[in-house]
Amino acid sequence: MPTPTLDPTQLTREQVLRALRQMDREGPRMPLSTVYDLVYRGRRYAPRAVAKLAYQLATGQPEAAWPLPAGAATNRVLEQLDFTIATKRPTLANSPLDGDVAAQQAMQELYTGRESARGASARSRLPVSSAQPAAEVQEPAAPYAPPAAPYDQAAARQELFISDDRLEAALAALRRRRNLILQGPPGTGKTFLARRLAWLQQGTTDMRRTELVQFHPSYSYEDFVQGFRPDAQGTFRLQDGVLPGFCRRAAQDPEQPYFLLIDELNRGNLSRIFGELLLLLEADKRGPAHAVRLPYSPADAPRFFVPENVFVIGTMNLADRSLAPLDYALRRRFAFVETVPEFGLPLHRLLAAQGVPAAVIERLTQRLSALNHTITDDPDLGPAFQIGHSYFCAPPAEPAAADAWLTLILEQEIAPLLDEYWLDQPARASAQKKKLLAR
Repeated sequence: MPTPTLDPTQLTREQVLRALRQMDREGPRMPLSTVYDLVYRGRRYAPRAVAKLAYQLATGQPEAAWPLPAGAATNRVLEQLDFTIATKRPTLANSPLDGDVAAQQAMQELYTGRESARGASARSRLPVSSAQPAAEVQEPAAPYAPPAAPYDQAAARQELFISDDRLEAALAALRRRRNLILQGPPGTGKTFLARRLAWLQQGTTDMRRTELVQFHPSYSYEDFVQGFRPDAQGTFRLQDGVLPGFCRRAAQDPEQPYFLLIDELNRGNLSRIFGELLLLLEADKRGPAHAVRLPYSPADAPRFFVPENVFVIGTMNLADRSLAPLDYALRRRFAFVETVPEFGLPLHRLLAAQGVPAAVIERLTQRLSALNHTITDDPDLGPAFQIGHSYFCAPPAEPAAADAWLTLILEQEIAPLLDEYWLDQPARASAQKKKLLAR
């Protein structure tokens, strides 16, 4: 038999889809794997079996052996083609069902793809009024993440409103602590900066190694780490949240940095959300040696740990009066970097490069700088309530529309904020709005 010449990493998504369609036609499908499943349209497949068949179809050699081992090596090839690889969920103690296989079988009733004998049989049991043909679900044709491009200090300098020294200090804090919080007034580009720090650290805009979540008052440990949630049949089952899956991906790729971005970090109940992460976040508590058992997990389930190549970047709005300050146990696990409004030369250059007239730029920078001085000097407000520059970073394409653009932002976005700031001092709010909007 001739040796296949195809590099296994050169498989295409269409070749894998061909393999999945053939497995569906030939049925029953190959047995599920013991550790990982490829999940596609509600069905589960053994990743290595799928890869092997796709490889045979691509090479035209039905007896060709898949050259990569099962597990991380094979999974990585499939994940790069935007297929979902799921780790087996543990079977609940004292349950008569194997949770994964039972769920996989039940999901067949939900599959809305090509007609099959099993599907037809299931529909024949439905009432006549509900036995309608279902539309076939289509996956997006385009990849989920945009193509990656190189990213370095020069690229960052074109986008960010902070000096090289402050940028290098933020990167140094991230490397030292592995956990960083960007804090400052609203509109100072904290989330924008968080992404760019991740890109700088990995040297590329590749978003496959970055996970973004946003905390809010309803966010919980069960959403972030692990808990009981209903499945498609309404049965509560133990399911992982965002964090364990992200950490598994990072652990399978230890040579590359992975970034967890947490937007609006302090809007959630952090002690309740983080749980064991309060211990495992520390830079010297990473890796399998510090693994802990998760409270919901069975006694024989694998212990959980945060890999050494995981970096956490949070953003924190200091102006929200409804939020409690971070407790000291969590605070000491992060480095903190301040972000500030920038109405000086960087914003001036950005607007000028996009054709905004000099008179409009002068009006914007002078009035917002004066307003921020007033807000900073107010004992009931302070620096955390300043107006950020991100309101003004997307001017219109036509220079002639710039003056009206600025006026609308001041009237519709900044002025209502001033009414909120000086809710119990309407005369002061009115005076500041008059200064801001004067022609």
